[in-house]
Amino acid sequence: MNIKSISKKIPTPVVVGSTLMGGFGLACLIKEYIGGLRYQGLDTSRAEGKVIIVTGANTGIGKETAWELARRRAKVYMACRDMQKCEAAREEIVLDTKNKYVYCRQCDLASLESIREFVKNFKFQEKRLDVLINNAGVMRTPNTKTKDGFELQLGVNHMGHFLLTNLLLDVLKDSTPSRIINVSSVAHKRGVINKEDLNSDKSYDPSSAYAQSKLANILFTNELAKKLEGTGVTANSMHPGIVDTEIIRHMGFFNSWISKIFLKPFVWPFIKNAKQGAQTIIYLALDDRVEKTTGKYFSNYEEVEVSSQAKDENTSKWLWMTSEKWTRL
Repeated sequence: MNIKSISKKIPTPVVVGSTLMGGFGLACLIKEYIGGLRYQGLDTSRAEGKVIIVTGANTGIGKETAWELARRRAKVYMACRDMQKCEAAREEIVLDTKNKYVYCRQCDLASLESIREFVKNFKFQEKRLDVLINNAGVMRTPNTKTKDGFELQLGVNHMGHFLLTNLLLDVLKDSTPSRIINVSSVAHKRGVINKEDLNSDKSYDPSSAYAQSKLANILFTNELAKKLEGTGVTANSMHPGIVDTEIIRHMGFFNSWISKIFLKPFVWPFIKNAKQGAQTIIYLALDDRVEKTTGKYFSNYEEVEVSSQAKDENTSKWLWMTSEKWTRL
């Protein structure tokens, strides 16, 4: 009996089903490979006793970061704008990890008043802070201003975290060795700090504003690392990868039914999930190998190069002074 005659006896649905299952299996393998290895550097007890703040911790990368830190027995403060979503996420995390030291706290990064109130309450409750993870962010939003008049992406992604970090520096210095991690993006390579129109008041392009805010994250990190030299507090930035989270909610086409049917099934294997996107953050927060590393930019556990704009010391100084003035630090 030859191959041809055997194939005729196999029902077509079986062939199609086997092909689809094989294709799905291959897609899963590709996704796992591209997503990178899960961080295995420490056992679950190594974060015990550490006090850690994670902004934007109710969803996506922030939620997975808080979850993993709670699993490793850290005391985690989830700094979020939406308290209802935060409480729902906290309940999931506590039930799974059995770690009762996970707290929801109001912190709207689009409001300087909310940030100051969060810091005041945190300092009343805690005398130490081991790790600050500035994760919250928005992307390609409509032309909107924060409560203090900042373009929304610049305000949330940079100005809010700039103020939050500086208000917490005294606690971080009292808790050394301590760490600051700023979540940036490879999009910073398209970014330019528009000194003539930093707030996008004259013209607004959502993509350019997002890239500018991600470049600002790195420039802020670099300048901060210099100012903290010798204090025992480190500051690093990172790119989590291309991750499927709620941050793309303002990108209309990618949320359309056309995209869901014709595009997403093909790009799905090449996009990280939130858990995969959180792994380098966990590494930077806890691993002994980067305890003294500062002023660097990471992706997939590795230190990588930034754009030439991100190395501009004059721009980083200008941005720092401008941010001090705008946030009334």
